Amino acid sequence: MALVKGLRNQSNHYGWGAIGLHWLIALAIIGMYPLGLYIDSLTYYDPEYQIVPNWHKSIGILIAITLAIRLIWRAINPQPVPISSHSALIKRLSKLGHIGLYLLLIAVLASGYLISTADGRAISVFNWFSVPALPELVENQEDVAGEIHFIVATSLISLAALHAIAALKHHFIDKDSTLKRMLGTKENS
Repeated sequence: MALVKGLRNQSNHYGWGAIGLHWLIALAIIGMYPLGLYIDSLTYYDPEYQIVPNWHKSIGILIAITLAIRLIWRAINPQPVPISSHSALIKRLSKLGHIGLYLLLIAVLASGYLISTADGRAISVFNWFSVPALPELVENQEDVAGEIHFIVATSLISLAALHAIAALKHHFIDKDSTLKRMLGTKENS
């Protein structure tokens, strides 16, 4: 019973379920952006051209699965109450920032899927399983989705950086428990 309680969110902190999913996705986003830039620099004749894009696609599918689990977990877990010292503006900006992160992540995953399946082939996820392709949705789907993917991924990494800066500001300047709550510390301010 204590294990289940530790996994679930409490009124003053996030549970280990939300914390683990948060940091897993955060680290994946941080790693996927430079990996995507590296892939963009490859030419057909680079030895990594056939390998690294497949890693990127596979990790992207795993992130999509993890995001689905995170959204379900978020829906069935009460969120910790907002920190009382935060102004209404900070609470609103926090909510909008989180919504923005989720929407951008969904958009980057969807556009990546559309790039990867534009030729009608399924995505093989580390040869464990395959995700089928949809029929081509728009003309030049790979190029259109590629442009969208880059813009959305850059927006996502920028908003994630702002999110991290805000958490550090709360921790070091405001000295409140915003960051501690996502690290599993139970104190509340």
